Amino acid sequence: MAKYITECKLNYHQSKKAGKIAIVTMDNGQLFNVPNTWGAEALESLNKVIDIVEKDADVKGWMLTGKPYIFNVGADIMSVDANAKRADALEIGMLGHKIFKRIMGLKIPTLAAINGAAMGGGVEVGLYHNYRTISRSPGGCDHYALPECFLGLVPGWGGTQLVTRLCGPEAAIELIIMNPLNMNKMINSKKAFEMGLADKLIAPAEFMDESLALLERIITGEEKIERKKSDPKMSDDLYNKTKAAIAGRVHSGALSPYRALDLIRGAAGWSLDEGFLKESEALADMIVSDQFKCGVYSFDLTQRRAKKLPGRPPKEVKGNKIAKIGVIGAGLMASQMALLFAQRYQCPVIMKDIKQEFVDKGLAYVRDQLAKSAKKGKMTETEAKWMGEELITGTVSYEPFKDCDFVIEAVFEEIAIKQKVFGELEAVCKPECLFLTNTSSLDIEAMGKNLKDPSRVVGFHFFNPIAVLPLVEIIKTSKTSDVVLATAFDIARKIKKTPVLVKNAPGFLVNRVLTAMSDGIFKCLDEGAGFLQTDNAMHEMGFPMSPFTLTALVGPAISLHVLETLNKAWPDRFAVNVGLKNLVAKGKKAILTFTDKGIDIDPEIAAGWPQGNKKFTDDEIRARVMERIAQEIDLILKEGVVASPKDVDTGVIMGAGWPFFMGGITPYLDQKGISKKVTGADFHPNGFLAIEK
Repeated sequence: MAKYITECKLNYHQSKKAGKIAIVTMDNGQLFNVPNTWGAEALESLNKVIDIVEKDADVKGWMLTGKPYIFNVGADIMSVDANAKRADALEIGMLGHKIFKRIMGLKIPTLAAINGAAMGGGVEVGLYHNYRTISRSPGGCDHYALPECFLGLVPGWGGTQLVTRLCGPEAAIELIIMNPLNMNKMINSKKAFEMGLADKLIAPAEFMDESLALLERIITGEEKIERKKSDPKMSDDLYNKTKAAIAGRVHSGALSPYRALDLIRGAAGWSLDEGFLKESEALADMIVSDQFKCGVYSFDLTQRRAKKLPGRPPKEVKGNKIAKIGVIGAGLMASQMALLFAQRYQCPVIMKDIKQEFVDKGLAYVRDQLAKSAKKGKMTETEAKWMGEELITGTVSYEPFKDCDFVIEAVFEEIAIKQKVFGELEAVCKPECLFLTNTSSLDIEAMGKNLKDPSRVVGFHFFNPIAVLPLVEIIKTSKTSDVVLATAFDIARKIKKTPVLVKNAPGFLVNRVLTAMSDGIFKCLDEGAGFLQTDNAMHEMGFPMSPFTLTALVGPAISLHVLETLNKAWPDRFAVNVGLKNLVAKGKKAILTFTDKGIDIDPEIAAGWPQGNKKFTDDEIRARVMERIAQEIDLILKEGVVASPKDVDTGVIMGAGWPFFMGGITPYLDQKGISKKVTGADFHPNGFLAIEK
């Protein structure tokens, strides 16, 4: 992997009224798709520039900015030695503080002109300046974040101390803790300005000129920046509420959010140097932790490896061009797909269902979502109307599908129904039209077996909610052509989803792993483990939601359907659970309910769930479930369902929201010795951070 070193380039602007101004530009010499980062060389480059400016008595002001569209996205996480000793890790934090603090020590006004994406150490270096301007979104600084807690770290170069002093503990908690725990949410320049993280919000076209003009006025005394004073002190109530909110997200699974909270809380009582030392110590602890190693692995999976589209046929195989899309079905899943395709492709999308009332309901959903987007300023009302009334249309006949380039079905999960739909489509669609299926577990080869050309069929399995979960499982049958497969990967990239290539096997990948997890849980319940105890024991590991909450979200009937599908293939491992079957027969939508004791097992479900009398500790429950997952992943890999443990982890991170700090799942299983216990070997025998060839 090529390494691009960011250099801090010093130039001067000779202002007629303000004198000589140092303009420092962070630039790695690449286009904007390779962002500026901080590494040892970049920090030393900044250090040398500060040396020069400090010695030049003629310099009256300092402005730091980035190359076009990019300010700085922080430390190059892939260059951090995940096997570093704590003393070396401590030096990383102390070096950043030492060099950045030199900006504070300059005897001239300093301004950070945040012209583009700013994250991590990029945000932090800006905080050491006297003043900050930020380029207005869209087109300016569209991504502003301190994402360290998402990666198993804490902001280690001033973030916890400086944001708290500048904007108060509430803003610091939002930016440093809650946003990363909310699927690494980024804010834009408008939000950053509103939070007090920047002094001026300037349109992109005038940004550099206006930022420089502001610095000139500050130097001459023509303008003074007024700021609302913030109290850095955190109340006990805010501390306890935030701690509870963290526990609600990750329970005790993730360490870094709790460390970050303590650093934010301490900011009011420590001197700046004391706070920086505490930050460096916390950063060092995190860098040597297993969770950071998993975070690096997860970051590499989702930010580098996934973008290479592993599994796509060679680039010489060109995918088909897409100018019109068909969707069979108008339910919630189908409507979400139609909306996404229209937004990304900006081409006609036709939805079909068996009754006009179903079509109308689907179109109403799409138009409502577009109206909400317009209200939030994500598109104009004219664009929303055009997309909802002209691009996305509905029908009850197949005739409009004749010129579609691909059609995806999202009808009832019965093989005969799906075979019928594909047969009817083949009668009207052009020969090169792809047939995609969103089935969650059915045999895709069987789905296309009656077609004249089964090579046009490929699985394209979304995860619900489509707008939130980025994964698409692309399922190749023995008949799927390379062109069809290449087109499926290209579709995934166009709609900004992460594809994983999966063999046509029952349950595919993610649902098979999740069902193995459920199987382990159900077996504990069957033997006598308490329902609430089991749910809490698993949630405590840091999964995004508890197992029973997930069952309620997916729907017990769907969970049973997937289990029955897997039972037909492997009855020895996936027994159809009697308790789950009884639950579905009674029409229950959730295992837990509100009782006079609070949240507890639904009494009717408990009565219909045969249980033994064995007592379990929480650790025993977790061990049993993790061992069951390890067993299934081992078989998935041996069967060639996916090519690599990295595909498994990409799947559970992007399709089920499993935590970065667990590396998805296989690094965690290796770290805890579970892989060796169950399979006799680690899933990553050379270490999960080994470079993939």
